[in-house]
Amino acid sequence: MKVIIAPDSFKGSLSSIQAAEAIERGIKKAALAYSENVEVAKVPMADGGEGTVEAIISAVGGKIIPTKALDPLGRPIDSFFGVLPDNTAVIEMAAASGLNFLKEEERNPLKTTSYGTGQLIKAALDMGCENIIIGIGGSATNDGGVGMAQAIGVEFLDKEGKQIGFGGGELSKIYKIDISNLDGRVKNAKFTIASDVKNPLCGPEGASAIYGPQKGATPEMIEILDKNLDHLAKIIKRDLGKDIKDLPGAGAAGGLGAALMAFLDAQLRPGIEIVMELSNFKEKVKDANIIFTGEGSTDYQTKFGKVPFGVAQVAKEYNKPVICVSGSLLEGYEQLYEYGISAMFSIVNKPMDLKEAMERGEELLYKTSENLFRLLFVGLGLGR
Repeated sequence: MKVIIAPDSFKGSLSSIQAAEAIERGIKKAALAYSENVEVAKVPMADGGEGTVEAIISAVGGKIIPTKALDPLGRPIDSFFGVLPDNTAVIEMAAASGLNFLKEEERNPLKTTSYGTGQLIKAALDMGCENIIIGIGGSATNDGGVGMAQAIGVEFLDKEGKQIGFGGGELSKIYKIDISNLDGRVKNAKFTIASDVKNPLCGPEGASAIYGPQKGATPEMIEILDKNLDHLAKIIKRDLGKDIKDLPGAGAAGGLGAALMAFLDAQLRPGIEIVMELSNFKEKVKDANIIFTGEGSTDYQTKFGKVPFGVAQVAKEYNKPVICVSGSLLEGYEQLYEYGISAMFSIVNKPMDLKEAMERGEELLYKTSENLFRLLFVGLGLGR
């Protein structure tokens, strides 16, 4: 029997690699108990958020490049990006501009900047990389990607000709955009955005309204941020001749999607598709008997391009069963049955709070995987 293990990270608890290893241990323990031979192939997954670099390098090889950057509040931090064997760079904005760098009381999208993400792009260009993939999940920012653009040479000038400051609250001051000092190397590079977000830049479905609250935005802040992004879009259209306001994905990562399209001509692709393509996932599924996937929380939103959905779509092509083992199953998870997932389970095995569940994530995932495979052996007529 051949089993493919292809989970996302269990955010705040396990990386995708750690999750895959926990599932593998459970499967192998069950197989040993039944004296069965099981071949396991681990293919850690990601969709553009935290863990994307690690997952891709685990699947295809390459190296992690340590570097320095500024966090969302402009503080120096140790950061990183990945370089694949073909010199493709893989960047995750969460490694510099992620919500994970901020305490609860520090979250304020009027002040947070994507500047550090621009520094990672510049560092990749310094390495000679001309194919750059940028995962933009987990953002702490709502600055329309202005910070990112500032880091690679774009100037956002106020009426006095001075560069504006950091944060979404500064965008209303933009009077002119000057790209004359934009890093010339971007013209020879190809940029791909890895994201499952299709939101426009502004409006009720835009960056501020939908994602602002999780970044610390109050209703009053959301109104300001949305107006500021609208202003940014108008200046970009006037000065660059690019209308990015309503493009699908422009609102991703607080508008970073819009800036990447406007200043770097980046193309938007579902993150899970990129990871599966790089890891040659389809070929691995062809001769598998069953696929295990999972994530921290599975609900109706999973069908909009998250890892279990992407895995199930490939498995469905080859008529392979998919088991999804997640930290929790929430509202609307049943909808995933229509998209190729055969069965879904939560790893929580008794009443417990979120903190305990996350601290025990590896143990719970391991035990749940063992129990599920014991049940599978029973179903195959191997029960004792």
